[in-house]
Parts: sequence; C-alpha cells; structure tokens
Amino acid sequence: MEFTLEQLRKQARAAITELVNYGEVGLEYAGTVSHNIPPLKAGDIVVVGCSTSRVLGYHMGTHSTEDVARAIMDEILPVVKSRGMFLACQCCEHLNRAVVVERACMERFGFEEVCVKPRLHAGGAWSVRATEVFEDPVVVEDIRAMARAGMDIGGVLIGMHLRRVAVPVHAEHDRIGEANVTMARVRPKLIGGARAEY
Repeated sequence: MEFTLEQLRKQARAAITELVNYGEVGLEYAGTVSHNIPPLKAGDIVVVGCSTSRVLGYHMGTHSTEDVARAIMDEILPVVKSRGMFLACQCCEHLNRAVVVERACMERFGFEEVCVKPRLHAGGAWSVRATEVFEDPVVVEDIRAMARAGMDIGGVLIGMHLRRVAVPVHAEHDRIGEANVTMARVRPKLIGGARAEY
C-alpha cells in the first residue's frame, strides 16, 4: 500500500499525542483506571524506535528511508519538546539498540556516551535523523531503563529502555504506514497486596 508523507505525518502526530496524553484523558487499561500511571512531566524521557522499512511495508533493515524518518520526526519531536521532555531515538540492532539523546539528557541522568555515528544501514534512518535535528546529539549505549514512555514503530523492541513497570497503551492510533505501533507508559510498582492503599 502506498502512503504519502503527509499521511505518515498525521499518523505519527496522532500516535505521539495519544501516548503523551495517556493517563490524563480517562483511558482505561485492563479495567484499571489509568490514574495509576503518573502523567509525564518536563525532564522525562520518551523513547521511540522506528523501522522506516516496516513503515513502507518491507522487511526490517531492507529499505531505510530518510524521507520517512524526516516526516515522522517532524511530528514526534515537537510534541515531546513542547512538554520539556527528552526524546531518545533507538538505533537498530547493528548498534546494539543504543540511543541518540541530547547531551543535556545524557548529563542530567549520568548516561555514558559511546563513540559511534549512526549511518543509514548501521543505526538506521531514524537515528540518523535524530543526529541531524537534535541540538547537541550524543549516542549512549544504555539509558538504564529510564524512559517513562515509549513508542515502538515496526517491532524494533524498545522495552529494554523502559522503566518498570511498563503498561501497554491500547491506542486508537496503532499504525504508521504499514508498521504496527506498540506504545507503553510506566507506573510505579503496586506492592503490599489486598490491604495496601495506592
């Protein structure tokens, strides 16, 4: 199926808006009111992994496309930045799913910078685009499960970057192009059993 870049932009904007608003608009998860999921705040990390190949309907890693990465980034980054949050862009498996973040994010959380420059076929179009548009991009190997929200576009496995406990967001906007979109938010662990109050 063919998609215009404008259609991809609209889908990306709708998905990221739904993700960052989850918990603030009365959505429910498995019968539990989403107030157990704290709202996102300035300084939080939102991790996004994106296979532009999957967005276009191809096998992962076979059709990395800068135009698609640009269209999606142009919608996701402004939404995240407008809330004062940090976007972490996951690289592909060739770079061990390292992430591109702003230097300010790295310094705030004490992440360790690694020396690599994402390329189209070693990191992917998504991470390359991040290095182009971030103010002061750095690559870090591990964000120590600090992301409080995440979006996986095309099955790129972002879960390793999410803080515990990750709760799936059963979203209305679950596709960008041909790619499935899986989203999650995090909440504190519920402990203490039936007598506890939360």
